[in-house]
Amino acid sequence: MKAAFTPLASETGLPTSIAGNPLISTWVRVDTHSRTVQIYSGKVELGQNILTAIGQIAAHELRVPFECIEMVRACTGLSPDESITSGSLSIQHSGMAVRLICRRVRHLFVVRAAAMHSVAPESITVAAGIFYSDNVRVGDYWDLAKEVDLDVSYADDAGLPEKETPYVSASVPALGIMEKSTGRYGFIHDMLSDRVLHGRILRPPSIQATLIDIDPTAVQQMKDVVAIARDGSLVGVLAEQEYIAERALVMLAQSASWQEADCLPDPGSLGAWMREQACDTIDYAKAASTASGIHPTTREDGDDSIYESDYDKPFIKHASIGPSCAYAICHQDDRLHVWTHSQGVYNLRTDLALVFGVNERHIVVEHVPGAGCYGHNGADDVAFDAAWLSRYAKGRQVRVQWSRADELCWSPQGPAMSMHLEVRVDKEGRIQDWQHQTWSPGHSLRPGRAPTSTLLGSWYQAQAQSVSSAINAPIVAGGGTERNLIPSYDLPCSRLASHRVLHMPVRTSSLRCLGAFGNVFAIESMLDTIAADFGVDPIDYRLGILSDPRAINVLQEVRKISGWPGSTGTDHNDEAVGWGVGYARYKNKGAYCAVVAKVLLGHRVVVDTLFIAVDVGEIINPDGVLQQIEGGAIQATSWATMEEAHFSGRALMDDDWQKYPVIRFSDVPDIEISLLDRPDQPPVGAGEPSLAPTAAAIANAIHNAIGVRLKQMPMTFERINQTIQEQV
Repeated sequence: MKAAFTPLASETGLPTSIAGNPLISTWVRVDTHSRTVQIYSGKVELGQNILTAIGQIAAHELRVPFECIEMVRACTGLSPDESITSGSLSIQHSGMAVRLICRRVRHLFVVRAAAMHSVAPESITVAAGIFYSDNVRVGDYWDLAKEVDLDVSYADDAGLPEKETPYVSASVPALGIMEKSTGRYGFIHDMLSDRVLHGRILRPPSIQATLIDIDPTAVQQMKDVVAIARDGSLVGVLAEQEYIAERALVMLAQSASWQEADCLPDPGSLGAWMREQACDTIDYAKAASTASGIHPTTREDGDDSIYESDYDKPFIKHASIGPSCAYAICHQDDRLHVWTHSQGVYNLRTDLALVFGVNERHIVVEHVPGAGCYGHNGADDVAFDAAWLSRYAKGRQVRVQWSRADELCWSPQGPAMSMHLEVRVDKEGRIQDWQHQTWSPGHSLRPGRAPTSTLLGSWYQAQAQSVSSAINAPIVAGGGTERNLIPSYDLPCSRLASHRVLHMPVRTSSLRCLGAFGNVFAIESMLDTIAADFGVDPIDYRLGILSDPRAINVLQEVRKISGWPGSTGTDHNDEAVGWGVGYARYKNKGAYCAVVAKVLLGHRVVVDTLFIAVDVGEIINPDGVLQQIEGGAIQATSWATMEEAHFSGRALMDDDWQKYPVIRFSDVPDIEISLLDRPDQPPVGAGEPSLAPTAAAIANAIHNAIGVRLKQMPMTFERINQTIQEQV
């Protein structure tokens, strides 16, 4: 029998998502016409198949066939407000809320069916949506729908027995997978209509450029150009055809003059530059030491060794294959309807209302799936572009799709990070003190969370919104710069400092796994260095500083499935072979993940194979977990070995795929994953825990192969040569 879990509780004692959305009918509606049960989640589909998993939970709790569940896309005013779909929290928040809500709905229907047939509720069983009393059918959800009022607030049920679990821990095919595989899936880019106008926004030539003058005369004379909009340095064009909008934009750019200014540091000294800036500093060492019960020693007998090193992570782009896209229509009464692939429809609505001075109730923001999203990309910004241009469109719907250059250079960048570690180790190799400091701009600049708008276009209007610096979430919510700053081991820590750079010219925000990617890379690289110096097997060394049995289990499992330690030396192609391990518990309270990487080094860095062991607690959909863990590992391989955003003194430079390469199918490593199902533990997210350990394992494998310790990502062949030259 599976245990029943309560989601993270609010101050009221209710699960967080339910506390903010207590009305049951906000979550569940029984549709008698289609004979489905409609489930409304505030979380959105970003390619992670989260709606499939939530649908499985609903089907299980209601005891209906999965085919009877209809997952309704998030829309303001209709769906529960669950803020942002991010942080690998959708199952923990929305999934567990749906679990309790649907359990309550089943209870209400059971009680009503029992009353209508004068039987005890305990005699009622539910199977395939049908209610039985002593094997006699007494109705189904659709028969009883008019008899049960769901416009009531949630309350704990009487504890319905768990008789079967038909959909939890089952690999139900992802919703929409057949349509996606045959090209019939309705992505936002495909929402074309005969009346739609195409819009484009003129981007400045550099980050802090101000528009001095522009001559729209030639563009105004173009056939099918409907309007040219200008508000300060914000300029856009509307046309009947997309190619006309593109041509008009080129002509507008040629006629524009700008005032520009240098604002970015020397790319070669980014880490040092960040350490010199004004910062908001928080020290977490006390919390870490209290949690582990281990404190630094104060010995000063001279026998200890000091390990001190710096590690760096560059700016990284989201690099979604499909550029951001949005639609909007502004009606005569200033009511606004926006279609978007934003991660948070309610948060976006808040910022749109702020910018346009419109009551939030007059704005509808509706989610439509777009290209894969790994954090705060350009989806919200392009929604602003469409909404702003729709005010010049006289009641017609406006479609705006960003260019590749827009997507790569104007969406928020994944923050650069610089880490400094100092570790004191005794003569037996035991860590006596651990210090870790991280410098980085903030990792969150999402809409709806600040007194001014964070939408890109609003910063260029004549009455511009104040330019905001990215912030970090509190560490209890996962943190940003400080995510996984606290080691996932039993270590005595005297300093764990997060330094948020306050004024970063490059616009940064959330990118998959946030600060964990840099922090775990640094932690695991340092542990491997110490283990190598003392001649201890790297997995054994980690096991020696762990007491959590779930952490120990994933390391032992990855050792088993990888055949650790693999053979090193050279292969038949004279490529050096190396093996490395990386481990972390995501956010120090989420999934446990251990990765072993096998790399080949010849004329380039090749990640040949990844072995991954992961514990995400109770598994809802095994295939979904496998896909998320595998996808995270592939993306981490791309980040770790090839991705880096370049910039000049004024602007980001990588505006196409030739300048910003991402991993190709031919470079994807073989991946073997072992899932450690823990049905006795709460389910946690699978979208992000594999990234940081994968990067760390690759770094450690490179060192194992050739004895070179790379401390800066991406770990390219050129950087290996540079490191070797510096050591000569």
